Amino acid sequence: MELLDRISETSTIPKYIQVVNAVISDIEEGILKHGQRIPSINETSEMYYLSRDTVEKAYKELRERGIITSVRGKGNYICQKFSPDKIRVLLLFNKLSAYKKTVYYAMLKAFGEDALIDLQIHHYDGKICENLIQENLGKYHYYVVMPHFYEHSHTIMQTLQKIPENRLVLLDKNLPQYTGQCIAVYQDFERDINNALHSGMDLLNKYQELVLVFPKDLHYPVEIIKGFRRFCQETSFTHRVVDGIDEENINEKTAFIVLEESDLVDLIKCCRVQHLVLGQDIGIISYNETPLKEILADGITVISTDHEKMGEIAANMMLQKQKGKVLNSFTLIRRNSL
Repeated sequence: MELLDRISETSTIPKYIQVVNAVISDIEEGILKHGQRIPSINETSEMYYLSRDTVEKAYKELRERGIITSVRGKGNYICQKFSPDKIRVLLLFNKLSAYKKTVYYAMLKAFGEDALIDLQIHHYDGKICENLIQENLGKYHYYVVMPHFYEHSHTIMQTLQKIPENRLVLLDKNLPQYTGQCIAVYQDFERDINNALHSGMDLLNKYQELVLVFPKDLHYPVEIIKGFRRFCQETSFTHRVVDGIDEENINEKTAFIVLEESDLVDLIKCCRVQHLVLGQDIGIISYNETPLKEILADGITVISTDHEKMGEIAANMMLQKQKGKVLNSFTLIRRNSL
């Protein structure tokens, strides 16, 4: 067990966690074997110029995780039961929705028996995410973060930089200000909606107005509004952005883009009351694909990223220890509502 060149004075990772990471790394590389004795707390402290408190804290963490065991009068040993073969992954999602579940299950499927995945929700709160990361530094091979934050977001970059860049995965949203060499599988929200709407111009041409239903009290990327407005400017479409569905504003020859499924249901109900035919009098485009939208009202047109592919790509990049950024595919799925 060699620590001299692996304990950094300037790292944001606590020294005791650096010791823990070094021990785990040596087990994974076969340098430390199951059942092998490791130096005592005093020996490690003296050999590597570390405080006794630091080493004691590291060994306590290793024992609690089942990586080492202490034998009275003999010393500390690598546990026979500890297996480094499985990749340990911490998923930090902003929320758990139908399409986030699709990402999660796609990752589980791609990993198969090769990974142990823990899922936590940070609820768009940077402070919650910071605490979850801080509490789990050094415990996982990869930290998969969906960086959608609306509360306490100002310190998130400092928090992410505490994770070694080769262990960080950004999912769903890219952070251009993060300059480390991590994995990122993401959507470009502004570009994606713009391109998807352009691809459906042959269907949209029969409508006179385009309305984006963008709830103000819910956490959606503002880049969606930017991409929508840019499309309307490029195509000279009359357009509006509204907070919710108001049946008084549902006019014929209007196409709606709805983000929330509750707004989608309200819109369909209003159309039925007013005897408006979907795909003829009124157009509907829903954001994010779910199985229900394929059959609802004879088929709802959707613009969506491929959530299953997002999870699969991220898992495969972790399995293959790759780095780099991948822009996930985003398409218009044509159905009867447009």
